[in-house]
Amino acid sequence: MKIQLREVDIHNFGELIHLPLLPHQENYLASNAYSLAQSKYDIYYKPRAIYADEQLLGFIMYKTMDDENRPREYAIHRFMIDHRHQGKGIGRQALQLAIQEIRQDMQAERITICYLPENPVAKDFYASFGFVETGIDEEGEMNAEIVLNAALEK
Repeated sequence: MKIQLREVDIHNFGELIHLPLLPHQENYLASNAYSLAQSKYDIYYKPRAIYADEQLLGFIMYKTMDDENRPREYAIHRFMIDHRHQGKGIGRQALQLAIQEIRQDMQAERITICYLPENPVAKDFYASFGFVETGIDEEGEMNAEIVLNAALEK
């Protein structure tokens, strides 16, 4: 199954806002509708639809942190796979594609992500990509990051 990230547009946004999560997952993530609205009013967000061939399977949204005076940093703010397609490796491929897109910005130095500490699936999943936990923020979410240029840490 070939996974790709595509632009969100008039042809797929309606279907995208209705992609379902399992009820217990709804507490972990803002809705796709909220995320898409947010991306229309904040130029730093980049929403992406996740496809396998022509089938819409998920959503990921990342942003540059320029607005917070942290140039060369990116943050992944939303990431979901339709519950009917979870556990098939789609999320792994999609996150890898998003990281590759971010790496195309040759100035990119760091990618951050956050998740609820009581979500062990997220913790293990992101750690498998090299995200290292950096601590809990003021909203009670665990922050983790990948440093893209190892020389920055020295």
